[in-house]
Amino acid sequence: QVQLVESGGGLVQPGGSLRLSCVASGSSAIIYRMGWYRQAPGKQRELVATCTSGGSTNYADSVKGRFAISRDNGKNTVYLRMNSLKPEDTAVYYCYAEIRNFGYWGQGTQVTVSS
Repeated sequence: QVQLVESGGGLVQPGGSLRLSCVASGSSAIIYRMGWYRQAPGKQRELVATCTSGGSTNYADSVKGRFAISRDNGKNTVYLRMNSLKPEDTAVYYCYAEIRNFGYWGQGTQVTVSS
């Protein structure tokens, strides 16, 4: 049973920074893609950033230049460094992992950007 456990969310002021972490467990298979999605109240879940096992990254336009995704393949862990946070970044952030063409989701971690 694949499990994804996120950590690092919280309350931060506009302009501040946070780092999210997600650890995957329960599978010995290669995790092809890991990443982050987010869902704000009343909105659909949307891509934030993903990273393949080979290091290729993809970002939503709204976070380019502010967020950085990275992976530690040996630890099955993905990170999201979020800088220059804005109130519109407020959402529940979900970790995502793609293993053998199947997607898995974490339970989510709340990020709130407010003064």
